[in-house]
Order: sequence, then structure tokens, then C-alpha cells
Amino acid sequence: QVQLVESGGGLVQAGGSLRLSCAAAGRTFSIYTLGWFRQAPGKEREFVADISWSGGSTRYVDSVKGRFTISRDNAKNTGYLQMNSLKPEDTAVYYCAAKRTGENWSNPYWGQGTQVTVSS
Repeated sequence: QVQLVESGGGLVQAGGSLRLSCAAAGRTFSIYTLGWFRQAPGKEREFVADISWSGGSTRYVDSVKGRFTISRDNAKNTGYLQMNSLKPEDTAVYYCAAKRTGENWSNPYWGQGTQVTVSS
């Protein structure tokens, strides 16, 4: 069992930045792949980025490449999503997720979500 708590969401103007954090408790955080997903009103939840247990491998959805950076600090049991050059279309509830290495994202542990609103 892994408990995830996101923080750092808020209201920001287009072009601004936010840093989301995901604090983990429970089983050894370092063995899990960490991911960020988002869900905008009226849309399905979508994959944003993930990072391997070691931090050596990252993936991003095309729409955030070059603007968002995922990272993790296993010593602090915390993951991060640095979001720069934010756009109104980035407005969504952002969720942190964790899964075991080798599994897909069909049934991960989820956080409760944090709202990100980007004004134009």
C-alpha cells in the first residue's frame, strides 16, 4: 500500500510556473515508478509524465515536452512536476500515481489530486 498526497496547485497566469509535489507514505517509495496524470473538465484523465524508480528514465506526453519536468527524491519519498510556460489548456486536476516497475498504468495507487488553473 502506498499513500500519495499532492500539493502545489493553484491559480497562475499563462506563461507562469508551478511546482507540484507528491509526498508518499507506506511501502518503499523508491521501488515504484511515479507518474503524473491530469483531468480537465469534461475530459478523460490523461497521462502527463512518468519517471522510473531510479530517476534515470522519463517520459512525457507531447503537449508538455520542453515545458514540464518530472523528478523525484527517493530520500524524501517525494516526487515533483515542475511546470513552466503554462497555458490555459493545462488547466486540470493533476494526480500523482505510483505503480510497480514493469506494470502498466491500469491500476496504480492514486493521490487525491490538486487543482491547477491557468488564466489567459
